Amino acid sequence: MSHPIIIVDGLNYFTRHFVANPTMSRQGHQIGGFVGFLKGLKLLNDRLSSRRVIVIWEGGGSPRRRAIFPEYKSGRRPQRLNRYYEDIPDTYENRDYQLKLTIESLRHAPVQQIYVSDCEADDVIGYMCRHMFRNNKIVVVSSDKDLYQLIDNNVTQWSPGQKKLITPEEVREKFGVWPTNMCLVRSFVGDSSDGIPGVDGAGFKTMSKRFPLLQEDQSLMLQDVLDEAARHGATKVQLYKNIIDQQDIVRRNWKLMHLDIANLSGDQIKKINDSVTSYSPKKNKLEMMRLLIREGVQDFDVDSFFMTLNATIV
Repeated sequence: MSHPIIIVDGLNYFTRHFVANPTMSRQGHQIGGFVGFLKGLKLLNDRLSSRRVIVIWEGGGSPRRRAIFPEYKSGRRPQRLNRYYEDIPDTYENRDYQLKLTIESLRHAPVQQIYVSDCEADDVIGYMCRHMFRNNKIVVVSSDKDLYQLIDNNVTQWSPGQKKLITPEEVREKFGVWPTNMCLVRSFVGDSSDGIPGVDGAGFKTMSKRFPLLQEDQSLMLQDVLDEAARHGATKVQLYKNIIDQQDIVRRNWKLMHLDIANLSGDQIKKINDSVTSYSPKKNKLEMMRLLIREGVQDFDVDSFFMTLNATIV
């Protein structure tokens, strides 16, 4: 892949390192999320030779989705914090402090950070992939399967957990459908992690079996599947009947899950556009070093970090 744009799902990527990286500072504070994020970013850039790095931070959730479905994400389990050092409390204070350090440090590097209030990072990433940079090679960095719907010939997804690039073929092999229909199928299946119920009896394998067109590399409309279910409604297959009876759930789920512009306001889109077009890369190695010394960070090669990111300064 030749010099892609890297778009990082900031909180997702940070959390991945926060829960798994046991790094401690000289002062005895846990800093695994902070250091892991920086090291991970360097390794990604070493591997991908990107021409631009953009980190998208969560903006407090989507009021539009909550208006559609008040229970959206309300049933999420409390976040499991660090997995190490049982004598160190799992505190949100430590997590938030490391997040602030991460944001502060990236201000000294040629890495753009975007935060849009009342907006989910997924929506910003979706807008960038489908509109702003639609003719560019993009690597989305996240373990979030909600973003699989964006994967195509130009967009791949780096999975921090699997440590590999997720391609259209990878999605097809695992779920039985191509990314172009990923959101469509999930509208029937639902998403338990976000508290979104689906149609009774609907799963990826079942949907792929009962609607063979989903296995092909062509984009289908929601109505195409509903019409197909109606044509088979007289059979003994319960799934078809459930879909007919619960199609309101499916239409609602599509509105919740589809990543485009429907869940973004005009002001939010303008802020994204302005942030991207007005960005000017910055490089302040001295300030980064001062921050790392202040926090007692050990075993981090600042020179190598900046050398890796030099290519993003255009």
